[in-house]
Amino acid sequence: MKTKKTKLIIAILVIIIGLITLAYYKVERYADRPLNVKNETIFTLPAGTGRVGLESLLVESKLIQENHFFSWLLRVEPDLSHFKAGTYRFTAGMTVRQMLELLESGKEAQFSIRFVEGFTLREWMAVLQNAPYIKHQLADKNGEQIAEALQMKETKNAEGWLYPDTYLYTAGTTDLSLLQRAHQRMEKTVDKIWQGRADSLPYKTPTDMLTMASIIEKETAIKDERSEVASVFINRLRIGMRLQTDPTVIYGMGENYHGSISKKDLETPTPYNTYVISGLPPSPIAMPSESSIEAAAHPAKTAYLYFVANGQGGHTFTTNLDSHNKAVRVYRDLMKSKNEK
Repeated sequence: MKTKKTKLIIAILVIIIGLITLAYYKVERYADRPLNVKNETIFTLPAGTGRVGLESLLVESKLIQENHFFSWLLRVEPDLSHFKAGTYRFTAGMTVRQMLELLESGKEAQFSIRFVEGFTLREWMAVLQNAPYIKHQLADKNGEQIAEALQMKETKNAEGWLYPDTYLYTAGTTDLSLLQRAHQRMEKTVDKIWQGRADSLPYKTPTDMLTMASIIEKETAIKDERSEVASVFINRLRIGMRLQTDPTVIYGMGENYHGSISKKDLETPTPYNTYVISGLPPSPIAMPSESSIEAAAHPAKTAYLYFVANGQGGHTFTTNLDSHNKAVRVYRDLMKSKNEK
């Protein structure tokens, strides 16, 4: 009798162990099942979300199907349930286990934003406004208000004082914190270059040098000729000649600029119109690259006073008005010839 009872207990235990083993095997197989992700997917896990909440979000997002395996997986492997709030990037082929390990790691998705050299502050703010997952604190603020928010020391206008580059950020990052990073980097760059600048330059402050760099940035995209462009403007400043550079006119026109400037625009006074004012404008007119700042700090030693586009992407530099006018005629003839073809 005892033998039969013992055998029955053993049989039941074997069945139970078998069922547990089978269940464990199915749960483990489920863990290695890929998510329903065909293309890269951004998934946000709100703070305070528990096991049930996570499962609901995954089902609602159609990343997994509703079943009992998910909750059992978190019971069988409790280490996988220590997930952290944030925004994550799920990729094609990622398994349920890999997804949970990612959520446990806290390695949030990185996004990138590119601030282009030569863009104005207004253009930078438009880029920020259209960037995903950014928290906006500076919307509709002008250059002076942004400078105040960034606690700028050298200037009351943020124009020019932000370093152009590609910056990485996570979801929820503020536009203020991104611009703080760009400003801190520009501040260090300007300070380093200012300390090593050439002697006897007509700058009173680092802002003057940065303003010159912004004009150089807008005048040429060719790195190798930036020091020559700088020499033209430095030579003009030294003899009291007006800079007469179109980008400053355009900047002063603001939203009134629609792609071209007229003779009237050149004659209309603004704080930035260097056809009307003497010396440098009151602040930079764009965000200059580091190479333009270097050019402003180390201009070529030339006698150039003029330059004009050569129709091939670069410029022709001259020392007197007659030579400049000839270069202008050559450029216009070249453009006319190209338009007639």
